[in-house]
Amino acid sequence: MNNNQMERLNGEFRDREKIVRGIKKDDSVIIDGYQLYHNYVRPHMALDGKTPADKVGIDIKGNNKWLTLIQNASRNN
Repeated sequence: MNNNQMERLNGEFRDREKIVRGIKKDDSVIIDGYQLYHNYVRPHMALDGKTPADKVGIDIKGNNKWLTLIQNASRNN
């Protein structure tokens, strides 16, 4: 079994946790936000500069993917 992808994500969380000391609770919104960033905004070298969302066909329109995600989420509430 190969768990390189999960180990990479866990490594990113550990790196970020050193900077953001507020991650003390499992239900921290910082973790949710970083998961969104990892999957929808951040390009990955292993995916030829695409995000995981791009790779599976989820296309986010607009120049600012963060803003688009927030606007789409606020419309669904």
